[in-house]
Amino acid sequence: MEFETTREGALKKLDHFIENEIINYNSKRNFDFGPSERKNISCLSPYITHRLISEYETVEKVLKKRPYQKVEKFIQEIFWRVYWKGWLELRPKVWVDFVEDLKNIEDDKKITEALNGETRIACFNDWVKELKQFNYLHNHTRMWFASIWIFTLKLPWQKGAELFLKYLLDGDAASNTLSWRWVGGLQTKGKNYLAQSWNIEKFTNKKYQNVKLIENPIPLQDKREYILTEIRNFNGNQKLSNLIFFENNLNLEKYNLDNYKNIYCLLLNNDKRKIKLDQKVLNFKKEIIKNCLKSISQDVKFLDISQSLSLFDEAKEFDVIYPSIGENNSFLEHLRNTKDVKFRFLKDDKDIFCWKFSNKGYFNFKSNIPKIISKFRLS
Repeated sequence: MEFETTREGALKKLDHFIENEIINYNSKRNFDFGPSERKNISCLSPYITHRLISEYETVEKVLKKRPYQKVEKFIQEIFWRVYWKGWLELRPKVWVDFVEDLKNIEDDKKITEALNGETRIACFNDWVKELKQFNYLHNHTRMWFASIWIFTLKLPWQKGAELFLKYLLDGDAASNTLSWRWVGGLQTKGKNYLAQSWNIEKFTNKKYQNVKLIENPIPLQDKREYILTEIRNFNGNQKLSNLIFFENNLNLEKYNLDNYKNIYCLLLNNDKRKIKLDQKVLNFKKEIIKNCLKSISQDVKFLDISQSLSLFDEAKEFDVIYPSIGENNSFLEHLRNTKDVKFRFLKDDKDIFCWKFSNKGYFNFKSNIPKIISKFRLS
């Protein structure tokens, strides 16, 4: 299983899925037939995570070809990513606490066995190897994996979320962190997701049978409460001369790059990351950035972290294409506090509109999807 590193390649994958496979998505999407047979799902998440193609562009292209009633479930799945981002924007301390929690968890024997795929559960061990080899897992498998990690192996959910962020090409601070919390019963308090043997057997086409699991656990509990914050103001009127963007928002078409004297693309290396990435994931990010820059007529400087730190000694004000809560935003916060740098964030109006529906559960967000589609004329 290989993933494209160009926008053109990502769009071809999307077009092929819409034309040939999306019609079977509702009935086949939950089956994991293995890494060599992925026609039943789109595999678009690595591109959407980096916004080689955006969620809204994906929805628009789908609805240009298919009626909403036929693809409603696929549209809802795409909007989960927007919802999770908005949910975390409204509760940014969840990310801060997740990162801080990891500092206090040591890799004991049980954690090490799980990280190496050396448990007594064959399917789990296979999924660990698949994750590390292909840097991707089927979404249904991710749910089984997280449930087994938390409830059968009884390991800290934070270490499992860290493992996914390290190896997944589509690793995203919001979707990953909050999905793990959801499986554990922290996101919707008292309501957890349980992997069950019959379900794994059915949706792996009987590849794994009679998996011994704990199937009636108590949901995780966390006494910390997260108060809703207001979404911060973003776009101002006065443009600055310097622009920064990161690898997780490569959708540059809506920004007038000609107005900037200096444009910089930053990619954090592992020395500056809270959660270290697999080298293959870093290489994927480097390739999509390089290919993205080839399609831009303006001169963009692709900087590694050592170069970028010196940049902030020379200039103190920047426009930034907002990277959302996560590693890149934490890096900017650190610069703001240590080097007295000022940032003016640029954000997609669609995101800001959608995020206001992330104040509650996904059911509330889902009920507003038709309104979102209508407002931005995505159909």
